Amino acid sequence: MPVTKKNSECSQIGQVFGKLIDQMGTPVDFELPEWFTKEKPAPYSFIRRNIYLTKRMKRRLDDDGIFCSCSPSPGSSVVCNKDCHCGMLLSSCSSGCKCGSSCINKPFQNRPMKKMKLVQTEKCGSGIVADEDIKQGEFVIEYVGEVIDDKTCEERLWNMKHRGETNFYLCEINRDMVIDATYKGNKSRYINHSCSPNTEMQKWIIDGETRIGIFATRDIKKGEHLTYDYHLVQIKIVTVVL
Repeated sequence: MPVTKKNSECSQIGQVFGKLIDQMGTPVDFELPEWFTKEKPAPYSFIRRNIYLTKRMKRRLDDDGIFCSCSPSPGSSVVCNKDCHCGMLLSSCSSGCKCGSSCINKPFQNRPMKKMKLVQTEKCGSGIVADEDIKQGEFVIEYVGEVIDDKTCEERLWNMKHRGETNFYLCEINRDMVIDATYKGNKSRYINHSCSPNTEMQKWIIDGETRIGIFATRDIKKGEHLTYDYHLVQIKIVTVVL
């Protein structure tokens, strides 16, 4: 069989690779570094309240300048409703509220989170569905995690990048203060994005402390997926692709 140009080139390439192998010596199997194989993502732990790993910036009640002016009405069991000055400014009534146990403007303190369950979705991984009917405006759940500063947040992002982790949940609530629900949080971390959401995030002041609540923007039926719009969150939900 005549030697074609293509066959000749293949022969030359084979000779070059042969020389390279001779120079390198006996080939060895590639192995990942020991730190890479031993390093595992930290497991997710359930918590009920934020865990502060940075200094808690907690203001006095007088600093907010927000005071409840509501007063109980005879025969009424509901006070501090839509007309409450505190509620209008997304501030929970403090312990100094004169309405006592009738005050309903304490969504984080007096309203338990709604029943919900974790499910696997077809295209979005894990998700959350309501396990009871939820009315518009009702408190659904608090977004909680480890509260860290910007420096710690940046360090965590770099460490996660080197470990190959891509799932994490960061929410900036104040200057130099971020809620990180990557390793510690509650079911709120699994609520998925939607351009037509049925919940929204709100930043509330609770006795001088900034906390994040998720509230229903419309009536939600049992079995319906809970969602909010990541792009419209004013408190900066941080989504990073490494």
